[in-house]
Amino acid sequence: MLAVSLPRLKDRLLALARFGALPGGGVTRMCWSPPHEQARAWLLGELKTAGLTTWVDPAGNVFGGLGLPRVSIDAPVILTGSHIDTVPEGGILDGALGVIAGLECLHAIRESTTRPPRPLAVAAWSDEEGRYGSLFGSRAFCGRLDAAAIATMAAVDGDRLVDAMGRAGFDARRAPEAAAPRGSVAAYVELHIEQGARLEEAGLPIGVVDSIVGVRRTRVVFHGQADHAGTTPMERRRDAFLAAADYALKARDLVVGRGGGRAVTNVGVVHVHPGASNIVPGRAELVHEMRDPDPDVLERLARDCEALAGEVAAARGITVELRPLSATLPAPCAPRVQAAIEAACASLGLASQRLYSAAGHDAQNLAGVTDSGMIFIPSRGGRSHRVDEMSDWDAIERGANVLLHTLLRLAA
Repeated sequence: MLAVSLPRLKDRLLALARFGALPGGGVTRMCWSPPHEQARAWLLGELKTAGLTTWVDPAGNVFGGLGLPRVSIDAPVILTGSHIDTVPEGGILDGALGVIAGLECLHAIRESTTRPPRPLAVAAWSDEEGRYGSLFGSRAFCGRLDAAAIATMAAVDGDRLVDAMGRAGFDARRAPEAAAPRGSVAAYVELHIEQGARLEEAGLPIGVVDSIVGVRRTRVVFHGQADHAGTTPMERRRDAFLAAADYALKARDLVVGRGGGRAVTNVGVVHVHPGASNIVPGRAELVHEMRDPDPDVLERLARDCEALAGEVAAARGITVELRPLSATLPAPCAPRVQAAIEAACASLGLASQRLYSAAGHDAQNLAGVTDSGMIFIPSRGGRSHRVDEMSDWDAIERGANVLLHTLLRLAA
């Protein structure tokens, strides 16, 4: 039975991990940064070494094709992939596994006597982690990018997308041109670490994803009044930070209490202005994120949190504004792709379990244009988005072989 080469897969994963490597382990490789662009050049070289046709679209997505020069409606492709950008101080597998395993699958097929009836391709989607905009590259590819918003898209530190792409040699205004012709992708399947502990705790090697959560990110800005921290009586202060802190705690309780058990929330970015120990904060900004696999629940929670922000501000005699940053819709995975994954598992003698993805992925954008699905492997200790993120190498090999045989089934 056709199988991937674990030594080759391992060598490439470790080689990719050198770009943006941190002294204590892990990697910081944000999209369009110099380490990311070095990794892009390396990846293009590896795709060519594997005998694949390569191209890069105007949104910065990298492709390697087997049996086609590029995505075309004349020969609908079976597509796999993920991303090579990371969060700050991230791990070496999130995103990278799906890209490098996809490359290895196509490499193994090309070396074999197997000739699938449909063409195959692997993609490395740009800015999946959403430094400038959630799932940017796959949104562009799927025709979901708002061209009018490109000029205003920016990272939380203010770095503009147009500037970041310009430094990397891309014109952000051309990103919508990356939209693939309708009907040019016959199916999409993505291999990923689970980023949670469900598979490991259940002792199961493979997860078959049946749905992917939606993610809402909103910048919540409280406007108070800056005053002297020593001479202003406590009862006269209009402290923007205290309002932000109050909102963060109450929003957590709201989401936990009204989210139906699957909703989660996080405040991972906080800025206080003017930011001096002897000045009462006149402005406080936080980025509030919510996730849920049910679009109705997510919409309801967003409305409730907006109302909560107004109540908190009014109670403290200040004002608040909410600025939506990004929103991805929850997405069901295609039954056809789930069945192909489960059939591949059965052929390899591997147990599997259906589960939803609690993290957002490019696969949810692809679900809007084709049959889309995902394969999960266990994450060691459920750890992800941190430097010690890892999966066992035998788990990686199993997942890559499931991906290989899923692709062959879909291509047949």
